[in-house]
Amino acid sequence: MSIHSTHPFPTSEDPVRRLRGRLGGAVALVASGARDERVGLTVSSLMVAGGEPAFVLFLLDPDSSLGETLEVGSRAVVQLLAWQHRGLADAFAGTSPAPGGPFRTGSFADSAWGPRLVDATAWASVTVSTLREVGWSLEVAATIDAIEIGSDEEALLHRRGRWSRPRE
Repeated sequence: MSIHSTHPFPTSEDPVRRLRGRLGGAVALVASGARDERVGLTVSSLMVAGGEPAFVLFLLDPDSSLGETLEVGSRAVVQLLAWQHRGLADAFAGTSPAPGGPFRTGSFADSAWGPRLVDATAWASVTVSTLREVGWSLEVAATIDAIEIGSDEEALLHRRGRWSRPRE
């Protein structure tokens, strides 16, 4: 990765990209694997579908290490990030340097589903059900196996290329 003085995602005239940027939403870290095989990616294109079973759906760059690693039956942890995690979010998005790798930017505990950020207050342990290409993205549908919900007073949001806090 090289460091440039320009923004890695400059303002685009692409109307689809501009619309997606205006949608905004909570920022999650999706992580999978163990020890030297860990991979993760910052994700803000996600939603939850209730039901039996419940699902989390998210979009990934298919060329990302996470996109290249996940397959049907893979397990992962989808953890919501807080305002304090914006540097970690940049590292996992590949927009800031992470000497030693992005997993060194936080404290992670190993689980049967993958690495979980110790100070994340909300997360879901998931198993990948389906993968399909949608446009330029990889759509991942994963069943929710376990879920933990805590405070979200300092949630990290992403809108129009910027981190923000929720307004009340």
